[in-house]
Amino acid sequence: MNSIKLKSEQELQLMRESGRLLADVFMQLNAWVQPGVTTLELNDRVEAYIVEVLKARPASKGQYDYPYVLNASINEEVCHGMPDHRRLKSGQIINLDITLEKNGFIADSSKMYLVGEVSPQAQRLVKITYGALWAGIHQVRPGVRLGDVGHAIQQYAHAAGYSVVREYCGHGIGREMHEAPQVLHFGIPGTGVELEPGMTFTIEPMLNQGSHKVKTLSDDWTVVTRDGKLSAQWEHTLAVTESGVEVLTLRPEETHLLTSSSSRSLMPQALTNA
Repeated sequence: MNSIKLKSEQELQLMRESGRLLADVFMQLNAWVQPGVTTLELNDRVEAYIVEVLKARPASKGQYDYPYVLNASINEEVCHGMPDHRRLKSGQIINLDITLEKNGFIADSSKMYLVGEVSPQAQRLVKITYGALWAGIHQVRPGVRLGDVGHAIQQYAHAAGYSVVREYCGHGIGREMHEAPQVLHFGIPGTGVELEPGMTFTIEPMLNQGSHKVKTLSDDWTVVTRDGKLSAQWEHTLAVTESGVEVLTLRPEETHLLTSSSSRSLMPQALTNA
């Protein structure tokens, strides 16, 4: 974790393929996430799809002795929720966090899903968290520092009245799931590692309705908000290019957000509809 591994163009090509396949998994989940389904059923469907259809490896299974292929974090669960036999209910929000390895390179992404009819307050949190992700993404280009990325996310979240979880962060990624550098979702402009072409890492902000403070449950995995209020998270794997940023796990529904003006429009729209 000490030295940043810059990726060659050949390595980036392999990472693009891993990212493309992982984006496909989330497109399948659009139909699978429904009231009544259990998170364990979602886990098993995702594993079968990755292994049997995509001919890839679910990289989270076995990592740090984790037994499943995804994290399923519902409502006040911030991250690392373990799949189980709970059935999803209308009104819940859920984050599904998945990693996939193909040809030796790993992609990591997460997406929020709204289950059935969800309250305007929960919808707003999900949308603002998504906007915070893109606020960070649009900072990424050569010469920018990681403190600039974190500051943009923090500023976006605080302007909407939400707190940023500090205990968990984005990370470098490639042949290993967790490489250097650490990517904080808060920061001071002009500080931190300077970005350069060939760097690959995740941005994955977690925003809470209330306090930023969290705690880990007795399963030693599931992290929840201390005050029991809702939390949301989105994540993408990125590459720094000569001219800016490439979102390696980009889904087809997101191509219009590649311009910063489109990203900025997320926040006022969310605030207007809340």
